[in-house]
Amino acid sequence: MTLTTDTTSPPRTRPTIRPTRDAGPRGDEILTPDALDFVAELHDRFAARRHELLVERQRARQMIEDGIDPDFLPETRHIRDDRTWRVAGPGPGLERRHVEITGPTDPKMAINALSSGANVWLADHEDALSPTWENIVGGQVALHDGIRGTLRFTSPGGKEYRLPSSTLTDLPTIVFRPRGWHLIEKHLRSVDRAGTETPASASLVDAGLYLFHNARELVARGRGPYLYLPKLEGRREARLWDEVFSYSEERLGLPHGTIRATVLIETLPAAFEMEEILYELRDHCAGLNAGRWDYLFSMIKNFRRRGSFFVLPDRGSVTMTVPFMRAYTELLVATCHQRGAQAIGGMSAFIPDRRRPEVTERAEKQVRADKRREATDGFDGTWVAHPDLIPFAREEFEAVLEGRDDQRHRLREDVHVTARDLLDVSSASAGAGVSAEGLRTNISVGVRYVASWLRGTGAAAIDHLMEDAATAEISRSQVWQWIHNGTRTQGGALITVERVETLLAQIVDDLPRTAGDRIDEAAQIFRDVACGDEFPTFLTIGAYARLD
Repeated sequence: MTLTTDTTSPPRTRPTIRPTRDAGPRGDEILTPDALDFVAELHDRFAARRHELLVERQRARQMIEDGIDPDFLPETRHIRDDRTWRVAGPGPGLERRHVEITGPTDPKMAINALSSGANVWLADHEDALSPTWENIVGGQVALHDGIRGTLRFTSPGGKEYRLPSSTLTDLPTIVFRPRGWHLIEKHLRSVDRAGTETPASASLVDAGLYLFHNARELVARGRGPYLYLPKLEGRREARLWDEVFSYSEERLGLPHGTIRATVLIETLPAAFEMEEILYELRDHCAGLNAGRWDYLFSMIKNFRRRGSFFVLPDRGSVTMTVPFMRAYTELLVATCHQRGAQAIGGMSAFIPDRRRPEVTERAEKQVRADKRREATDGFDGTWVAHPDLIPFAREEFEAVLEGRDDQRHRLREDVHVTARDLLDVSSASAGAGVSAEGLRTNISVGVRYVASWLRGTGAAAIDHLMEDAATAEISRSQVWQWIHNGTRTQGGALITVERVETLLAQIVDDLPRTAGDRIDEAAQIFRDVACGDEFPTFLTIGAYARLD
């Protein structure tokens, strides 16, 4: 008797994306079979590499924790030394970016942004958006309608909101920000060819749906499919995005290079690979942005266990003029302009209050000074979070640019930034420290922001500052770092878990309460991420399970 072995492989299925819940009103217009097939194709080609890159992030972070400082890469010196290559630069509608307004993509905020008079609207599915399923799908619906000039909204009180024009070229140019590589979309499941099911990549979902529905329409209407890329930590992550763009263009019948990206340099590792990131994306790259708040968060996160040298003082005292932050922004401008890329400045968190003139006056003063510094340093544009700030920012940039679209002619050859300059964190503590009020503010802001985020609002005005996920991350990370490095306040009090717990209880007791406020849940989340032995990499990842 002869025994035979069946070597037939199990049948392999076509990769699919499976929703786990109803898409809500008009969601079927976004989650169409063809759109889901496109997102499934992106996962089939790129999800495995995404996972490998996230593992690489963990290794790199562990090296820093073990005492190995980041540095400019010797293996890519040939890229930096080659002065001949340039990036593609701005596409139609991106030539002038003096003022960009940021905000989430719900219909009311979308109409306000597109009616604001800014040059660009950063349509945000990342830090300014709480990723409820309603917000994610509804945001894609709002973008679809806004691009086609049909977006409408009626408030519960009956107020009508409409776009000022149905012609896309009359409105701020839309640049869409998908979520970062590290995040998932729990309401969509990716099923691979072997039948294995995993949560979908939030990046591929957001970018895939946006490009599938809108890329060709944007081109037809005189604009293009433009994206802001958040949280990159190096050139390989930029290369993966470039591959996603190239495949998407081929699949959607677009010329190579139609998609243009602006990369946020908002992590410490990325600051050491700015030129390499531009190089990897050069056929699809418009520029870089100085994502200042997440950059501070990244600095704290990476050096949280490295001792008092890396402990930052009160959040409010770490301005853009402290030496290590100035080194980062000057390097960004010089790097961009030497490669033909645009350099876009960051967000000033101050916001006006139309009912309190003194608050508005303070916001104007702070924003003008911030934007004047950026324009003088060579930035080509900047961000604001409120329409009332647009005239102030525009005036400061126009005074310096004198009719020009940008300052890419300013190569900033005077800039010479070393690794030591970028890592000189202790320079922020000169004449500054940790105050009792700074500790209390971090706890209060953190709790109130998380409560807002859990209720579905990802950009919240708190104490006349615009708080989003990035500023909340700084608040909780500083508290964790202060506890674990034995930091004392300027009054000599040791910052301990017990002290933070006491302040947290007092703050929660003092907050006004309403039905469904979710403050108690927010306090528990803040306690977990600020007082635990381990440091959760991102605050919102743990809180995501509590969202609808």
